[in-house]
This record gives sequence, C-alpha cells and structure tokens, in this order.
Amino acid sequence: MLDENLARIRAHRNNVHRYRSLLETRLSDIERRFIQRRLSEENSALEALTSQTFPLTLTMPSKPSFAEKSGAAL
Repeated sequence: MLDENLARIRAHRNNVHRYRSLLETRLSDIERRFIQRRLSEENSALEALTSQTFPLTLTMPSKPSFAEKSGAAL
C-alpha cells in the first residue's frame, strides 16, 4: 500500500510540475483557466494523499533559553 501511495504522490507531483510548466507558455484564456483548475485539483489531491500517507508530523522541541539552562528565576 505504501508503494502504491508513493507512486500516486509521484504522479501528482509530476502533473503539478507539468501544469506549472504549461502555465509559462502562451495559452488562450480558456486553456489557462482549464490548466489552473487542473493544477488546483492536483495540488489538493497531492496534499490529501500526502497527509493520508504520512499522518504524523514531527516537530523539534524549542531550544531552552539561557535562563532555563542556568536555572535562573525569571
């Protein structure tokens, strides 16, 4: 299952890259709107799949201040 999700993430990422490249070309208004809509859809799908595949986010603890290190009262 993880391999499938990673392949899907790669496919969405490649589509996003392709649509961004297309937006840098000369397009009609209709084509531009279509590609912008598809880019938005791909970004949403990528974010959803990424959060589903990697639900855990890690944060680094903040560094203690000098006062906390030395035990000084604030």
